[in-house]
Amino acid sequence: MRKNNLYAVALLAMGVLFSVQASAQLNGHNLRGDFGIASGSQPPPGSYLSPFYINYDVDTLRDRNGDEVDRGGGLEVEGLALIYQWVSERKFWGGNWSVLVAPSWATNSLESPFLPTELETSWGFGDLYVQPLNLGWHMERADYVAGIGVFAPTGRYGDGANDNTGLGMWTFELFAGTTLFLDEAKTWHFATTAFWETHTEKEDSDQKVGDLLTLEGGLGKSLKGGLVTLGLAYFAQWKLSADDLGTAGPRDVTLNKHRIYGVGPELTFTIVRKQKPIGFVNMRYLVDFGAESMTEGDTFTLALTIPLS
Repeated sequence: MRKNNLYAVALLAMGVLFSVQASAQLNGHNLRGDFGIASGSQPPPGSYLSPFYINYDVDTLRDRNGDEVDRGGGLEVEGLALIYQWVSERKFWGGNWSVLVAPSWATNSLESPFLPTELETSWGFGDLYVQPLNLGWHMERADYVAGIGVFAPTGRYGDGANDNTGLGMWTFELFAGTTLFLDEAKTWHFATTAFWETHTEKEDSDQKVGDLLTLEGGLGKSLKGGLVTLGLAYFAQWKLSADDLGTAGPRDVTLNKHRIYGVGPELTFTIVRKQKPIGFVNMRYLVDFGAESMTEGDTFTLALTIPLS
């Protein structure tokens, strides 16, 4: 049973706007680090409930040259999601059809990397993620996934507000990925999944986030007959087109395109009762590096996946 069925969720939606000596940047909905070492695999037919927690500890801001910007202080942002996924036995184009719904809650959408003292971090409902189409194929030595996702602006948002928990825009996402099994017993595997996202204008403004490409996956090893999986997870993100800051945007900045990478360990273990698996616990810790026009920090995720059928 595949444990990493946690898809991009609008938990924190880190919308970053640089100014002054940094470059103007807005971020999209893709939550870096929510996928791991089996990102290209769809779980078997059935329904699953996954409470998901993420902690993003920001400690550095990088300008467009990758140099550290002194912005003073740091910030710890938290998010929660309740992810429900149903995988059907019905097949389309040879792949199993799946749907996913993920309501979320966040302390803040981290709109400013300069972290002003008046920034509020109260909990609130975040943006909603829905995946109406997810197709999964299981071959002898590889799994494949492909589908469509939509982020709806259900989170608290106001143009220029300091307590936003959403990004105030719709995001449309296409994704495709694979998990390759490197040995006949399928104990070693390498995965990568690509997400391309495009956005509408932000609510009550004419600002528009540029298109984004994010890769997520990792190298894993299954132990104890699949009850434990260890590995090294990674992500990489690039902005493909520059942001449009609209008529209210600053005029003294350069619109370049950000990039950021991350890597770290991942552990999944099975909860067994009376020799029957009743749940899976997944933990992941990623460290950002190589950022340009972006914040850097550490990301910790914790998820419990419960098979309902």
